[in-house]
Amino acid sequence: MNMSDIILGIESSCDDTSAAVLKDGWLLSNVIASQDVHRAYGGVVPELASRAHELNIVPVVSEALSRAGLKPSDLTAIAFTRGPGLLGSLLVGTSFAKAMGLALDIPIVMVNHLQGHILANFIKVPDKPVREPSFPYLCLLVSGGNSQIVRVDDPLHLEILGQTIDDAVGEAFDKCSKMMGLGYPGGPIIDRLAKQGDPERFKFAKPHIPGLDYSFSGIKTSLLYFVRDEMAKDPEFMEKNKEDICASFQKALIDILMDKLIKAAKQTGIKEITIGGGVSANSGLRTRVEEEGRRRGWNTYLPEFRFTTDNAAMIAVAGYYHYLAGERTPLDIAPVSRASGFEQ
Repeated sequence: MNMSDIILGIESSCDDTSAAVLKDGWLLSNVIASQDVHRAYGGVVPELASRAHELNIVPVVSEALSRAGLKPSDLTAIAFTRGPGLLGSLLVGTSFAKAMGLALDIPIVMVNHLQGHILANFIKVPDKPVREPSFPYLCLLVSGGNSQIVRVDDPLHLEILGQTIDDAVGEAFDKCSKMMGLGYPGGPIIDRLAKQGDPERFKFAKPHIPGLDYSFSGIKTSLLYFVRDEMAKDPEFMEKNKEDICASFQKALIDILMDKLIKAAKQTGIKEITIGGGVSANSGLRTRVEEEGRRRGWNTYLPEFRFTTDNAAMIAVAGYYHYLAGERTPLDIAPVSRASGFEQ
């Protein structure tokens, strides 16, 4: 009798279709099909995303099982992203998980997408040293849709200490890139150009938001006006200075993120610090977190690059914890585009 817990994770919240297989917490496979159709539009088109998920989901799940060397009948449970995300995209993963769970007569377990990012540090990869934060820890969760500081007391008990009151930091990267005509997605492009620029050259207005909350709409406007005014004087300004603009803008965003993270660490006395979400792939942010960590005596944990963007491995890990806690999801559950907290 096989007593292992084998979890299939399914992630379809935005524009990546992903499936992963986890055996007793160890990752056996993680397959991601990215959608290139959105690049031409400079952002994710929801209707195109859901159609692409429909095309991708069966081959992606088959590939994840085959790479893991398993059959569908070996699975113990299926974990899937319920939200937040694009409704049309979430419906594909949710419906597939329900149908497969029903066909195999195994339980399904819903996962909050953000909780997946927060627990990405717990993805155990065979032949790699396991280094996990101890509880309680703080996670700076930064992506295109979210920017928040979360206190994690255990895998199932999370508390948002601060979050953005307007735009997410990833959105600021994307909009800056679009405005400068650099392309989409903006984060990696700005990161690359910033490495060649002077981060001290230009200054942008930083918000003054009380507590641990964030705001990124003001700095975006500050950049817009700055570039517009400079271009009026010299139409070549942006082309001549794009590396310095990117470096200075990126530094300003990272300053904003770090100020509140440092404040949260001081207020809570927690020295276990992690980052997660798509923007946690940003090399400037990763370097700063490690630098501050050395300066402040933090233990810092950076997720592997492949687990920073949307992936099913993190959904499988989060689902595994929910499954072990005895949680099961009824088949009449509907996906949600917005999730207020982590209680689903």
